Amino acid sequence: MRTHAWRRHAQAVLAAALLLALAGCREGPQAPLPPAPVTSAVFPHITTYTTNFPRTENPLAEGGRWIGGKSVGRDWGNVSTTPGLAIGHAGRWEYADSVALLTGSWGPDQTAEVVVQKGKVDRAPEVSLRLRSSVSAHRCTGYEISNSLHDDDTAYLIIVRWNGPRADFTYLLNITGKKYGVTTGDVVKATIVGDTITAYKNGVPMGQAKDDTYRTGQPGFGFNEGQNGDYGITRFTVSAQDSGTDPTNNGPGRR
Repeated sequence: MRTHAWRRHAQAVLAAALLLALAGCREGPQAPLPPAPVTSAVFPHITTYTTNFPRTENPLAEGGRWIGGKSVGRDWGNVSTTPGLAIGHAGRWEYADSVALLTGSWGPDQTAEVVVQKGKVDRAPEVSLRLRSSVSAHRCTGYEISNSLHDDDTAYLIIVRWNGPRADFTYLLNITGKKYGVTTGDVVKATIVGDTITAYKNGVPMGQAKDDTYRTGQPGFGFNEGQNGDYGITRFTVSAQDSGTDPTNNGPGRR
């Protein structure tokens, strides 16, 4: 009985070993899965913001979205708002323009646009758009695109690079003529793509300049130094995206 039992036990062990070997052949190391498909499309990171200034604020803040030339930069001025209107309060020194810049992260290709409101003006009234700009204590950099609010041949369009300290700036474009003046209802727009800055009035290109000093920064707006009458803006709109992208086809830009 012991001999037969041992044989049966041995046969059972051999059968089990055979099954394990066969299972190992079926469930051995698996071939790696093919990699997931990789798309070549480049999707731009596009940021936008629009306001018609619904609150009374001095300085303009809108829940921490804005910083000012006086409250942060100290040497310049702030912007204040009443419902539907933003106006400037220049600093006390020469070239102490009022400045309001958006906070947050903005792509380098930027478009800013404002709608002008003009009352009675004198001296040098000026509506400014800011692109790739920054402000900190005693330092303000970036690009300013400004239109005069005069309605005669003394009107002008300028594109300026701010170099940091107050009164330290470089003209990139400075042209004069009645056609460059703006008034109530005019839409003033500026874009920067790569190193090219373009100024528009009511959708029409009015001037252009090139500069590659600043590659990043904040969009915003402002007004000229000093007291220049009764004027401001009623709406501000900005969009920005990663450099070299075209939102119409989600791929590399065609410019």
